[in-house]
Amino acid sequence: MGYYIKVEPNVKVYVEDLNPKGKHTILFLHGWPGSHDLFEYQFDELPKRGYRCIGVDQRGFGQSDRPFTGYDYDRLSDDVRNVVEALKLKDFTLGGHSTGGAIAVRYMARHKEYGVARLALFAAAVPSLIRRSYFPYGLTKQAVEEIIKETYNDRPKMLRGFGDMFFFEYITGPFSDWFFQLGLQAAGWATAAVARTWLGEEELFSDMKKITVPTLILHGIHDKVCLFPLAEAQQKGIKNSILVPFAYSGHGLFYDQRDKFNKKLMEFIKS
Repeated sequence: MGYYIKVEPNVKVYVEDLNPKGKHTILFLHGWPGSHDLFEYQFDELPKRGYRCIGVDQRGFGQSDRPFTGYDYDRLSDDVRNVVEALKLKDFTLGGHSTGGAIAVRYMARHKEYGVARLALFAAAVPSLIRRSYFPYGLTKQAVEEIIKETYNDRPKMLRGFGDMFFFEYITGPFSDWFFQLGLQAAGWATAAVARTWLGEEELFSDMKKITVPTLILHGIHDKVCLFPLAEAQQKGIKNSILVPFAYSGHGLFYDQRDKFNKKLMEFIKS
């Protein structure tokens, strides 16, 4: 079941709601530059196991409205709050991949964990996607600047290159084309704007310290986008967190090792 939820007077985001009467709700926040469809191989399986799965397309991506502004973590986490309130969600698991993980962590801090019983981070861009003077891990600023430049110059080429580094092992041509199309659905300006947030002051060190709920960290050791030391920093910075390394995964661990991913997520929710 899909529908739209208003998050600002002139902005609506698209929500896919599977198995609304499920025993436990998982709200999924996708990574850049995809949509909720990235979680297809979770949505195929988890509702069959009795879970309610809600996928949100962030503004500018997927089937959501594409305003020209509003792509900082504060605004994107406020959009999530609007979805949570509209659907009256309580005691749910908030799951976020990559930039979606960063938005989830900002939500936890900014909205005081509103409605969330558990947090799950998948290859999250936390605490910082880029290297900083006080954080020697992550991508270089130059690498992100190149992504932004290519977004404005030849976005399809940039997306192809990003897809090539996303998964750990060989993916078929048709699957690569599917992943490519997800990125093309986004607005170019939204794609660049979110990438620009990584370069600015968007870091989540203090946000992590405000998280009190049980937290699961799933991260591929071969991740070339959000490098594995980010996961170790998350475990160090978030109380009551568990880190599960994925030995045969890159950034797309929800596909690279989808059976293990689904199993670990369900075990965490039941624990």
